[in-house]
Amino acid sequence: MSAAPALTDRAVIRELCRRYGFSLSKGFGQNFIVNPGVCPRMAEAAGVDKGWGVLEIGPGIGTLTRELCAAAGKVAAIEVDERLYPLLAETMAGYDNFTLIPGDVLKLDLRRILAGQFGSMPAAVCANLPYYITSPILMRLLEERLPVQSITVMVQKEAALRLCAAPGTRQAGAVSYAVAYYATAQLLFAVQPGSFYPPPRVTSAVIRLCPRKAPPVQVPNGDEAGFFRLVRAAFSQRRKTAVNAVAGALGLPKAQVEAAWRRAGLPAGARPEQLTLADFCALQTALSAPV
Repeated sequence: MSAAPALTDRAVIRELCRRYGFSLSKGFGQNFIVNPGVCPRMAEAAGVDKGWGVLEIGPGIGTLTRELCAAAGKVAAIEVDERLYPLLAETMAGYDNFTLIPGDVLKLDLRRILAGQFGSMPAAVCANLPYYITSPILMRLLEERLPVQSITVMVQKEAALRLCAAPGTRQAGAVSYAVAYYATAQLLFAVQPGSFYPPPRVTSAVIRLCPRKAPPVQVPNGDEAGFFRLVRAAFSQRRKTAVNAVAGALGLPKAQVEAAWRRAGLPAGARPEQLTLADFCALQTALSAPV
């Protein structure tokens, strides 16, 4: 257990990679954390103890994994890169509360994994996510309403700001509305490029999402797919007004969208980021109502 800090030593990382013939893959978005303060802080932010299970996505060489094993009762880590399996067998040796799950997080049955690994234990997700598939992973975790109490992840800072932006604010995008519908979001702290090996070209940030028991708005007829299709349409062309963007993306006559806009009582000429979740619900209702 005392060897955990060594995994943040660049020389140790290079030796491990050499010994196992491992080279970092840009395709998998691999950057290993070398700042010794980051992983303990992430594990603490996850808010777990020995009564909890933690699902990690992309353990890398196990730097964060070791901190999670020290804090939680059980840790299950999903890793798609099979070249890392023998390396993890060495770095995680002696951690009897660790399980490696081979596979692609976007293809595995996560509900079954959570039930099989943690049973009735409360569960959390904590991970340094591959930046190229951040949104698909987070949206899958949220949309499937998996039994997790919190999701604490490191992502690209630009993505973090968008994920945590409140609907109706300038930084909000379509994904901001989806996150706000399913969870509460908090930006915790930034992580500089020098905290990684090799250093990425972007600043990172750790965020915490807490899934809601119920969404803050009730979409018309429970049509969540239609609701988010409307939100994505509105943000499909950010330089246009929401009316023009919705009409163009959904293939509707502009006059029809304008009439629905007025019935919903929305401000003329509004940009999509100026609307709230409730505004989009009102627009969805107005668009689906018989004229």
